[in-house]
Amino acid sequence: MTDSPQIPPKDRPRRHTLIEDIQGLVFGTGMAATGLVILTHLGLVTGQTAGLAILLSYATGYSFGVVFFIVNIPFYWLGYRRIGLRFSVKTFISVAMLSLMSLYFPGLISFATLNPIFGAVLFGAITGAGLLALFRHGSSLGGVGILALYLQEKIGFRAGFTQLLFDACIFAAAFFVIPVGAVLTSMLGALVVNLIITFNHRRDWYVAT
Repeated sequence: MTDSPQIPPKDRPRRHTLIEDIQGLVFGTGMAATGLVILTHLGLVTGQTAGLAILLSYATGYSFGVVFFIVNIPFYWLGYRRIGLRFSVKTFISVAMLSLMSLYFPGLISFATLNPIFGAVLFGAITGAGLLALFRHGSSLGGVGILALYLQEKIGFRAGFTQLLFDACIFAAAFFVIPVGAVLTSMLGALVVNLIITFNHRRDWYVAT
């Protein structure tokens, strides 16, 4: 029996430093929180567990941050079992930061004029960039993001496509909560988010962990 081939040190993925991870997680969650301010200002929704939390927030009046944190709790076990403790801890931190930011960011940003179509596209671009930063630092915003990354790692099914499927269910439910026009505009924002992830997130393009 021969030994397994060893990967030369120069070819091994470099692990992010603590400072690199901190800035990546803060940047990613900050961008996502800014996107949420735009989204909720326009009365729109999005996909994934964030979309579920927004719908529940609209329907019940409860704070998005509290609902978002709670709905993600069941997914941490999947993240731990399927992807690892490091990923789960980073995801827990990211979700907690976004929940807190969502409470305070609306008081820091206001809009005199914001076209809904432009706002949906801007939300998609900002949030997509934030999610890419989180993914590249071994984190996510929980929920379907964990499932999407797991499927991409295991079977090669793009994370963006998994999220699109889940989004379809969220938007179907949204027709019962917000006006039809708002749902259609929301779909545009979600499409931009997922296209950015689909075309820019691949492990073979970015090897740091």
